[in-house]
Amino acid sequence: MKHRKLGIHGPEVSAIGLGCMGMSPETYGPTADEAASIRVIRRALDLGVTFLDTAEIYGGGHNEQLIGRAIHGRRDEVFLATKFGIAQSWRTRAPGARALDGRPETVQRSIEGSLRRLGVDRIDLYYQHRIDRDVPVEETVGAMARLVEAGKVRYLGLSEASAETLRRAHRVHPITALQSEYSLWSRDVETNGVMDALRELGIALVPYSPLGRGLFAGELRSVEHLPADDFRRTLPRFAPENFAKNLAIVARIEVSARARKATPAQIALAWILAQGEHIVPIPGTTRIERLEENAAAADLTLGADELDALDQLAETVQGARYKDMTWVNR
Repeated sequence: MKHRKLGIHGPEVSAIGLGCMGMSPETYGPTADEAASIRVIRRALDLGVTFLDTAEIYGGGHNEQLIGRAIHGRRDEVFLATKFGIAQSWRTRAPGARALDGRPETVQRSIEGSLRRLGVDRIDLYYQHRIDRDVPVEETVGAMARLVEAGKVRYLGLSEASAETLRRAHRVHPITALQSEYSLWSRDVETNGVMDALRELGIALVPYSPLGRGLFAGELRSVEHLPADDFRRTLPRFAPENFAKNLAIVARIEVSARARKATPAQIALAWILAQGEHIVPIPGTTRIERLEENAAAADLTLGADELDALDQLAETVQGARYKDMTWVNR
């Protein structure tokens, strides 16, 4: 597995990481088989995929516990990232109650819970999962910086933060990575100033959902095939009136894949890797064969003509990223 430096001041990590969210309930339907998920994580380590991503909110803590079991005895092989800041009650909260929580006391409480569930004494990369507009980012990052001083965290990150927020946070303590959605059909960071800020400040971009929430893997042909409680059913791009049109994007990726004797997922990941050495995607999967396929994309280099053709796909996307974009700091 090739490696990339996580920001100018960060460590080297595998060029492709593993997003573990889908291994827990409440996102993509029924819970994946835990034993199978543990095998996937351990196979990732065998392949040199060392960058694992989770969050306290995934499965209400289940995901962190799962990863803790999977990496037991192999902690020194893992660069471990987790997140805090989305209230556990965000789905069922009363009107006006907090959905996001960046208060300093929450930072301290959350890190203790994550360390306990993961069974480790230090988190490698600790993200604020979403920006809390009711708490100045300087206060939140200040509390996160104290975790670094205490030896509980090595590096700090933000998720879905604007360029202005990144700069404010970075003045308090160096930000190593920004996690935001970025893929062939989600390219907001290129036009809203975020990518420029990342390059200016030397911060890595960690794209989540780099495979279009599974669409670019090439297997999903109908929204009706998704479980009834699958989160994607709430997304505008997966609405029936948009989904059929967005399948045309997959068809065009498949043309490139056939020409290169690769898979659509590998083409989509290779495109992301070509956008800059500061970018480290974290595709998720619960299947070993998909993990191996994704990892192999690190060795695929696309030509200029191929990249240009893929660049044009963003112009054909139908539907917004989220139904409620207040979750994104803009």
